Parts: sequence; C-alpha cells; structure tokens
Amino acid sequence: MGLELAELLMNKLLLVDGHCLLFQMFYGMPARITGKNGHAIQGTLGFVGALRKMIAMVQPTHVAVIFDGEVHNPRTDLDADYKANREDFSNADEDDNPFSQLPDIYAALDLMGIAHTETTDCETDDVLAAYAKTYGQDSAIVIASQDSDFFQLITDQVHVLRYRGEHSVLCDTAYIQSKFGIHPCQYADFKSLTGDGSDNIKGVPGVGPKTAAALMTQFGTLEALIDHTEQIKRPRLREAVEQNLNRLRLNKRLIALDGHAAIPFALDQLVYIDCGFTTTQILESIGLR
Repeated sequence: MGLELAELLMNKLLLVDGHCLLFQMFYGMPARITGKNGHAIQGTLGFVGALRKMIAMVQPTHVAVIFDGEVHNPRTDLDADYKANREDFSNADEDDNPFSQLPDIYAALDLMGIAHTETTDCETDDVLAAYAKTYGQDSAIVIASQDSDFFQLITDQVHVLRYRGEHSVLCDTAYIQSKFGIHPCQYADFKSLTGDGSDNIKGVPGVGPKTAAALMTQFGTLEALIDHTEQIKRPRLREAVEQNLNRLRLNKRLIALDGHAAIPFALDQLVYIDCGFTTTQILESIGLR
C-alpha cells in the first residue's frame, strides 16, 4: 500500500449539519442565556459545547460545518409544498430567532479553526452527500445530524451521528437494519413510501414503516415496485400504490441524495487541530462572556 493511500485511510472527516445543530441547541437549552452585551447566546453556547463534545467522541482529523444559505431551493421547483411547513423567522424578535446567533457561531468556528460555509445553490444535505460520495471510499466519515435523510448514505465507511449528549447514537448499517428492517441503500425508497412529515412530503396513504419495509424486502427497489405493482398481494395496498405512482416518483427525487453538488473545501482545507480552548474561553474570546 502506498503512503498516500495509507494516509487517506487514517483520515476521519466529521461533517456537521450546521442549521440542524443550531436549532437543536437553540430550542434544547433549558433557559434563555445572555452574554455580557445582554443579547441571547444560548444557541451559540449550546452549539460550541455540543460541537466540542462531538469532536471528542469522533476524534476527527478533518472537520467541516455546512449551513443552508438563504438561496432558492431547487426542490421547491419540483414540489411547492416541500418544507412549506417550516417556520418563517423573517419577522421574529431577535431573542426568538435562532439565526440571530449565527454571526457569533461563525466567529467561534473561526477561532476554533474549523472550516464553515453556507450553501449557494442547494441544501446542506446535498453538500454533505457530495463529501460522503467523494471521500467515503478512502476516508472514514461521520455526518452529525438529526436528519434521517442521511441514513441513505451509510456504508462501512460512512456513519451518522445523532448527537444527544450521553445518549448519542452512531448509526451504522446494523442500526438501520435493526431499526427499519432494510439496508441503508434502500432508505430513500423506503421514505418515499412512508413520506416525511418534517419536510412536508406525503407518502402513500396507509403505508407505514412496517409495510414499507416489507415492500422493500419483496421488491428491493422503488423502481422494481413501480414496475411490478401487480405482484403486491394485498388488494388495498396494491390500489393505494398504483394511485400514487407519480407521488412516489416525485418523492424519490425530493429525498434522494445523489452526491453531485459542488464541494466548497478540498479535504486538505479541512484539517482539524484542537485550539485547546474550553467552551467558556471560546465565548470569552469572541466577546460573549
């Protein structure tokens, strides 16, 4: 094995879904916390503290945090209802707006030497998927997010970290098989059948996780299911699927992560070196404490 390949195999890339972590911390902290300027900082405090704990868990050699930019979402061209259920913060008071704390979070990431950016023409999911597809063969990758869409990217080299402090779970192939009864590569098809309330995606009426898993076991892929609906044994289920074939095709396009998005940083730009600061010292250094 050449030295270059050996070095790649030692790499461990931690990819953080920035907005997901921000919302988790902003709403998960027990109370409003203010900094020395009087502004709320609980989202920033929770974000930095959680990120430091994730780094301690994962021990990455490389780290990147990606946030959704305020740009047009191409998926809404496919379905105007996509994520239409999300709260609009444009007129929210600063203390009630998670995004008001983003400048402080960016300053903290800069101090920690962690690369970060906002998307410009797609969703964070697409960028993280591109990293997984690009580097997932030669590097270990951990995607930190509560978004289950990332389950479709899991391989022997790619895992998903659902951070919940001491109750955090590192999801691998065995986790997906145990929880859903499917393989990770079937997850986008599985979710196309069940729908996704968090993204306002409707599934096939009457199809829950157990039925979707059984269909995946029988047909293997959504495409095979669509092509052979006559093989569905239960008449009502067969009728429900056949009445929603266009919905299923649309869902797959909304949910699937193809990994074709542009990558904002090359791997060598993501090298992580611990700054040695505690969370309190980081907040003090950026003027919040």
